[in-house]
Amino acid sequence: MSLSAEPIRLRGPLIAATAFVVALTLRPALTAVGPVLPRIGADQHLGEAALGLLGTLPLLAFAAASPLIHFASRRFGMERTVFWSLLVLAAGSVLRSYTGTAGLWIGTVVIGAAIAVGNVLVPVIIKRDYANHVSRATGVYTAFITGGAAIASLVAVPIADAADWRLSLAIWGGLTLVVAVVWLPRAMQPVSVPPPSTAYDTPLASVWRQPMAWLVTGFMGLQSTSFYLLVTWLPTIEMSHGVSEHATGVHLFLFQVCGLIGGLSIPRLLRDPASQRAGTVTASVPILVALLGLLLVPDLALGWAMIAGLGQGAALVAALSLISIRGRTHHETTQLSGMAQSVGYLLAAAGPVVAGFLTERTGGWDVTLIVFSALAAVQLAIGVAAGRDTRVERASRP
Repeated sequence: MSLSAEPIRLRGPLIAATAFVVALTLRPALTAVGPVLPRIGADQHLGEAALGLLGTLPLLAFAAASPLIHFASRRFGMERTVFWSLLVLAAGSVLRSYTGTAGLWIGTVVIGAAIAVGNVLVPVIIKRDYANHVSRATGVYTAFITGGAAIASLVAVPIADAADWRLSLAIWGGLTLVVAVVWLPRAMQPVSVPPPSTAYDTPLASVWRQPMAWLVTGFMGLQSTSFYLLVTWLPTIEMSHGVSEHATGVHLFLFQVCGLIGGLSIPRLLRDPASQRAGTVTASVPILVALLGLLLVPDLALGWAMIAGLGQGAALVAALSLISIRGRTHHETTQLSGMAQSVGYLLAAAGPVVAGFLTERTGGWDVTLIVFSALAAVQLAIGVAAGRDTRVERASRP
């Protein structure tokens, strides 16, 4: 079965598919930083604590900006809001690299806020344009995100070797400008207001007061926490067990490649419009297994990294699919996306910091891995609850 966009009559399949192209811009500005952090620290005279904060700032910006994005979306339309965010992201990339120490910090915050717009709105656009294939389209979207992230992390050091760390980061602003041009035809269309839902005769409660919304948010937050824990600390954990620095870089790349595979495979288990438990459980189990594996059998680090990658890619697709499926109107979906990503990335920002604190206090990674394995188990339990059949609940509403 081919992926066809619902509004093909209005914009054509190629225009509809530009939502996937935007996904290419949502991670390179972040994943290109890690490999060149030592160079940034040496050039800007920043210690490990400051570098850790530099890596966390975009996630804090995600958390702060995400709940506010639906206001801009309602005022200007989703497509135009995404277009302006792409321009801001490109400008932030240049600001971060070429305006001194202050620009490094300010640009990082700007980048995080701009990416938050895409994080929140692009899944909602995909739900609207691919209403009959939400899980599959979300898998393709996540594959583009993961592919962009993996390529950026792989080429960051070679670009820095050929030029410097500044170009290694700023170059992704050029990609963003190209994508903005590709997106422009969508931004120039008249702003359309989604028709009111006819499925619900009474006003819908705020997502912040809905138990299911908190379950979806919990699943999104915990899968994000384990992802950023591994992206930040997996190389260090492996090196503590004798793995070479070069090998850890390859392992991290394979972690992200396996994430792409997991993201493309999981939609088959998310097709049932009533229950997504099979998908949420299948996505969560590998993360728990991999964290326990790193704790108990660290010599098999490459295998655990690849298993974790499969789970992480699948879990992101499952989380975004839950947001799309559980949102009953376009407006509610946008609010739920903002809520889940705001709280989720706040948890994700805390994860690496807590991991570093625990490791520093205990002198090793065992306690950290035990704690985050427990969080992975909680994610599994929440996935069971968030993926349950909601048809009875909906039928019982007045």
